[in-house]
Amino acid sequence: MEIIVYLFFIVLIFLVIFLSIAAKIFKIVNQYQIGLVLQFGKIIKVTNPGLNLIIPFLQRLVIIDTRTITLPIQSQKIITKDNVSIDVAGVAYYRIVDAVKMFTQIANADSAVNQIAQTSVREVIGGFSLDEVLTRIDQINSNIKVALDRHTEAWGIQVSIVQLKDIQLPEGLQRAMAKEAEAEREKRAKIIAAEGEYLASKQLAAAAKIMAEEPIALELRTLQTLTTIAEEKNSTIIFPARFLDIAEVLGDLGSAFKKK
Repeated sequence: MEIIVYLFFIVLIFLVIFLSIAAKIFKIVNQYQIGLVLQFGKIIKVTNPGLNLIIPFLQRLVIIDTRTITLPIQSQKIITKDNVSIDVAGVAYYRIVDAVKMFTQIANADSAVNQIAQTSVREVIGGFSLDEVLTRIDQINSNIKVALDRHTEAWGIQVSIVQLKDIQLPEGLQRAMAKEAEAEREKRAKIIAAEGEYLASKQLAAAAKIMAEEPIALELRTLQTLTTIAEEKNSTIIFPARFLDIAEVLGDLGSAFKKK
């Protein structure tokens, strides 16, 4: 019985040792990762996803994630070209495209990209006026992306998207812009009203010209107006007696008017 127990413990120890060695020899690289094999501090191979064999104590495997990383760009105060102070926040998306460059050229890629992103945002927006910042967002995003790529390309990092997501203006400037927008709306309303008055006056002038050429048209229009007023049956209308003679001449319309 004691021999069986001893054999069991011996087998268990050998199993633990084997698993420990196997864990050092066999390394798994996921589909979204790239492995760098270092031997005596030198990169000798870039491994593919899957199971990889590593020589313990001689080689070391460094795994690098190649998925797209979301980088929030912290809100910061920026002075525009026309000396207006605004708070700007954004977001950038980047990924590692060259694992060897990233591993050998930069110590902390996330921190480096974060710092250069904030610097690029401040540099690009500082070259635009406030009106341009508010109306040319797409161009500003593109310029920031180009500025980031210029720095990160040497690190094996590619920036795919940069977006400004929040632009905060001083309260005083917000009130001034609100007043300006309200004044602009009032100006458009007055212009539209003036254009309507102008068109109406042209139509009235044309109607007056026709009535001047045909006096009976003016009389007919007067009778039609009186007929419309009389439909309510709550008004007393006083008009010259000559309209009765005109009503006789107009026939049916005059008869309808006399009945009312």
